[in-house]
Amino acid sequence: MTSTIDRQQFPHGFTFGVATSSYQIEGATRLDGRGQSIWDTFCREPGRILDGSSGDVACDHYHRWETDLDLIRDLGVSAYRFSIAWPRVQPGGRGAANEKGLDFYDRLVDGMLARGLAPYATLYHWDLPQELQDEGGWASRDTAHRFAEYAAIVAGRLGDRVRSYATLNEPWCSSILSYQIGEHAPGLRDRRLALAAAHHLLLGHGLAVHAMRELVSADLGIVLNLNPAYPASDSPEDVLAARLSDGAFNRWFLDPVLRGEYPADMWEAYGADVPDVHEGDLAVTSGKIDFLGVNYYSRSVDSARGQVRPTESSYTQMGWEVYPQGLTDLLVRLENDYTLPPVFVTENGAAYPDELGADGVHDPERVRYFEGHLAAVAEAARQGVPVKGYFAWSLMDNFEWAHGYSKRFGLVYVDYGNQRRVLKDSALWYRALVTGTPTPVVVERAGD
Repeated sequence: MTSTIDRQQFPHGFTFGVATSSYQIEGATRLDGRGQSIWDTFCREPGRILDGSSGDVACDHYHRWETDLDLIRDLGVSAYRFSIAWPRVQPGGRGAANEKGLDFYDRLVDGMLARGLAPYATLYHWDLPQELQDEGGWASRDTAHRFAEYAAIVAGRLGDRVRSYATLNEPWCSSILSYQIGEHAPGLRDRRLALAAAHHLLLGHGLAVHAMRELVSADLGIVLNLNPAYPASDSPEDVLAARLSDGAFNRWFLDPVLRGEYPADMWEAYGADVPDVHEGDLAVTSGKIDFLGVNYYSRSVDSARGQVRPTESSYTQMGWEVYPQGLTDLLVRLENDYTLPPVFVTENGAAYPDELGADGVHDPERVRYFEGHLAAVAEAARQGVPVKGYFAWSLMDNFEWAHGYSKRFGLVYVDYGNQRRVLKDSALWYRALVTGTPTPVVVERAGD
């Protein structure tokens, strides 16, 4: 059966793109004045990365950016979401800019424009300069002010050549996952520090937006990873569990940005661990934004005894449930609960155990994943959600954080031995969708 979704189902002017992040693809971690990041340090700590690898080489995008941009152009998309490595721009996280680092992003942005690609930049995708972490990292309020200074440096150099600047990518990950759960750099396990980090990340976001407003007229916003929570049953206990899950994962970040407040139920639940919020902070975190980026991968099903894993569902290699309806539900809920700016789905994708064969890479599960989730986005738009674009995660296989190179999310297969790039069937399918041409791949479904 061929694909059941086409470009005509999306609003006029809808943006289709692909996304990456700096540490996951650039490599060149010690070249041209780049400082060390918390991920460089984390990768050197035994046992932190599943396969013992690092982003030292990754996809060697620092040297291969021109052919990588050619590849993106040839996919037929109109936009590329990339991130800027703070330690490449400010090696120690403060002070004068590293001109060679800024020159790289100058060339990259100009290369996008020359190929007809709209640049969508993310200023922080987790690679905090190690020197700032040595002074407390995001648990220190000062880091929020250093981030605003860095944002101004980038905006001052790249200006309005960049269509859109996102301050942060997934502050839940760079606070809770990193300072409380310990899975990501810097690998700490302290809820009090994690909640302080979350607050300072959002404060840094607001300060950065204010600083950049003086320099550019580009769209400014933030990217949140959101995970809709469903109760496992109608029991009051399970409903409460889902409410708390939603509060910790979603509302703790949505409310300060879109309402200028923290959710009261979570403030009470966190007790003595709540952050030190200064007068005026929440007016800063909730300053005007031009868009909200939403990263969606799965949902949670919550009970009083913990999260439930539905047995009837299919799962990605990450162990995440494939649940496209959750994306529609999430987007409609955002529209109903908040006063929304334009929304972009800034990440959505799946890892599967891809293999390179003589005739390419066949990834029918990923094709089905994208088809289902893009249909979910189209349905949310039909219901009135102001969703303006979709960025597939990821352009290519890359360093998948604590999983190293053991998980492949890419539309494009990367042979890490020789850095060869190979379009997977999912890339061909996505190209057919966004260009409005007949799809060259067959989408197989169970039972067909």
